[in-house]
Amino acid sequence: MRFAPCRLSVVCAAASLLSGCNLGPNYHRPSLDLPPAYRATQATAAAAWPSADWWKGFHSPELDMLIAQARAHNFDIAVAIAQVRQADAQVRIAGATLLPAIGASGSGAWQHQGLGANSNRFGGGGGGISNASIDYHSYSAGLNASYELDFWQHNLGLRQAAVASAVFSRFDQETVALTVVTAVANTWFTALAYADQLAVTRRNVAAAEQTLAVVRGRFAAGTASALDVANQEALAAGERALIPNYVSLMEQEVIALGILVGEPPERVTVQPGTLTALALPPVAAGLPSQLLARRPDVAAAEAQLIAQNFNIKVARAAFFPTIQLTSSAGYQAAALNQLIMPGSALASLAAGLTQPLFDGGVLRGQLEQAKGLYDQLLAQYRKAVVQAFTDVDTALTAWRFTSEQEKLQRVAVVAARRAAEIARAQLAAGTVDITTVLTAETTQFNDESLLVQVRLARAQALLSLYKALGGGWVRPSGAVFPGLQPGMIPGGVALPIGGNVD
Repeated sequence: MRFAPCRLSVVCAAASLLSGCNLGPNYHRPSLDLPPAYRATQATAAAAWPSADWWKGFHSPELDMLIAQARAHNFDIAVAIAQVRQADAQVRIAGATLLPAIGASGSGAWQHQGLGANSNRFGGGGGGISNASIDYHSYSAGLNASYELDFWQHNLGLRQAAVASAVFSRFDQETVALTVVTAVANTWFTALAYADQLAVTRRNVAAAEQTLAVVRGRFAAGTASALDVANQEALAAGERALIPNYVSLMEQEVIALGILVGEPPERVTVQPGTLTALALPPVAAGLPSQLLARRPDVAAAEAQLIAQNFNIKVARAAFFPTIQLTSSAGYQAAALNQLIMPGSALASLAAGLTQPLFDGGVLRGQLEQAKGLYDQLLAQYRKAVVQAFTDVDTALTAWRFTSEQEKLQRVAVVAARRAAEIARAQLAAGTVDITTVLTAETTQFNDESLLVQVRLARAQALLSLYKALGGGWVRPSGAVFPGLQPGMIPGGVALPIGGNVD
């Protein structure tokens, strides 16, 4: 985006002082090279955008409860909400310069002066000291006002930049909320996966010990060696040693939920169940052109770009003169009962113009700095757009192949279980040695553990897809700029009353 200087023509010079002269082009969304379809799906795929409460599709009451707590008490969300309030307040501050500033003043004075040695001026030439005195009274009341003519739209640009920043804060809050919700879901799913790993390991220990009992019986009968017994003991002990690790990892995930839901870990009382109880609702990406309106992070990046476009206008306006109008009106009298009288009225009106002449390049440097920051934010906006498509393609790819992998891994687990059962039966019948059983059980244990990992990866891929598609967020249509229009600003009265002292 190029910023051509404003042509100060005669038309601009004769324009209305209220409308002013626009020193920069209006913002236009940068051109983007949007792909016609996602790499990981077909262009004709039906769209199934996530709903606003997409996590309820997992049919997990515990997850619903945790997310509700996080949305209400999470610290990061609270910080983002406070930042929205700050941004709105800045809009109010920036917009105030578009209106006159009005103040009131009043004073009363009394002075008592004794004539003292000056009394000879009032006597007939005597040298005595008089006790006479004079009282002076003075009263005044008035109003004063000042206003800066925003001919070059310097103040308007500041307000518009503040409005765009307030919009950014809202989009950023939505981004934070989406990140928190997916973090809660991911942490809960990981805890469920460790609970499944713990259950699988305990079943494996039971199976290994059952086989160990058979091997020890054969050793007592003289049909198995001490090495056979030691190998099976090693397998059982190795599986048993995994139990404390999975218990620890599961507890750590439950503890991690505390900071996400805004509670001390001691108050997190949920107990992980199993990943197999979760429903994994399908979701499909729509057209890439629709994605940008569903990603709050992309909208936030554009809001920053809009704000900086206004900041460039502000930097340009600083080169031009500022015109300040000041006025005052009131009454002044020596007696209070004569204060509000036509003869006591006072009034003044003044106008001042300030034009920078030489500043050593400060204003030019500020303009170049504003342009440079715009280019930086433009690159960041384009990166956010590309990152959005990258996130969707990555999540779609992960969801597709983890779904396929889970199907294949289920087949592998069924085959491994059958092979282990056959090997144990043949060992009991004395037709195979312990090596065959060890191999079959090791394969079964590994496949059971891998199936849990694949289930978790598939659930996490679905979470990533929901997040990549914006988590049900849709950019508001119409005017989304908050803030205040020039005019009577709510809360503009600068008196210690009402909300000003709350």
